[in-house]
Amino acid sequence: MDLHLKDKRAFIAGSSRGLGFATALTLAREGCRVAVNSRDEKKASVAAEKITKETGARAYGLVGDVSGASTANQLIQSAADSLGGLDILITNAGGPPAGPFESFDEADWQRAIDTSFMSHARLIRAALPHLRKSSAPSVLAIASFTVKEPLPNLILSNSVRAATVGLTKSLALDLGREKIRFNAILPGWTLTERVEELMAFRAKNNQTSAEEETAKQTAEIPLGRMAQPQEFANAAAFLVSPAASYIHGVALAVDGGVVKAAL
Repeated sequence: MDLHLKDKRAFIAGSSRGLGFATALTLAREGCRVAVNSRDEKKASVAAEKITKETGARAYGLVGDVSGASTANQLIQSAADSLGGLDILITNAGGPPAGPFESFDEADWQRAIDTSFMSHARLIRAALPHLRKSSAPSVLAIASFTVKEPLPNLILSNSVRAATVGLTKSLALDLGREKIRFNAILPGWTLTERVEELMAFRAKNNQTSAEEETAKQTAEIPLGRMAQPQEFANAAAFLVSPAASYIHGVALAVDGGVVKAAL
C-alpha cells in the first residue's frame, strides 16, 4: 500500500529514541523528509545520522527542550527552514515520573503540564502557519492508552495526557474546515526504554525483578506480548499519511487489546 508520503516534510518531537525515533525512521523509509529532535545535541545528531545512513535521505537533528516555553517557535521554524516547509507535525514528549498523588508537589505538577501537555499546544500553535501552506497537513499527538484506562501510580501521566487528547479533539473540531487533520495515537505496552524504566520502578516498590514485573504485565495483554516500536510506528505513519485522509479527530489505541472498553 502506497501511503503517498514521498517528499512530505515531517517534524517529530522527542524522537531521539523509543517511539518517536521509530516513527521518524519509518516516515523516512516511506520517502518523507524528516527532522528529529532531542534536548541533547549529541542524541539529536546520532538519531539523524542513523536515519540518513539507513535511508540514504538526509535527516536533520534539531536541539531543543519541548517543555520550554520559548523553544517551540524556534524548533518549528528550524524544521521548516531545514525541510523547506512542513506537512506533518508529530508531537511527543517523555512521560512524567510514576508515583502516588501525595508524593508530588506544585512544581512536579507544573513540570508535567509543561512537558506532557503544553509542549503539544505550543508546537501546534507554532506550526499552524506552516501547515496552512501544505496541501495535506496532518498533526498527530502521541499520548498513551492510559487516557482510556488509567493505571495506578501514574497520576501525573494519566491526568496530563488526557488533556492532550482533549486538545487534539478540540482542534479537530475547530480547524477541520481548514483541511488540517488532527489525531492522537495511544501506545500501549511497547518494548521501549520508558517501559523498562517503569518496570524497574515497579520492581523496586514490589521487591521483585524487572523481568517478573514485565511478565506480569504481559500476561494482561490479550495478544500475549508487548509491542515492538515498529508496530506502533506503522500505525503512526498511516495516520499522518494522505492514505488516511478521512481519519480526523480520533484517538487510536495501539495496545494489543489492553483497553477493555468497547468504544
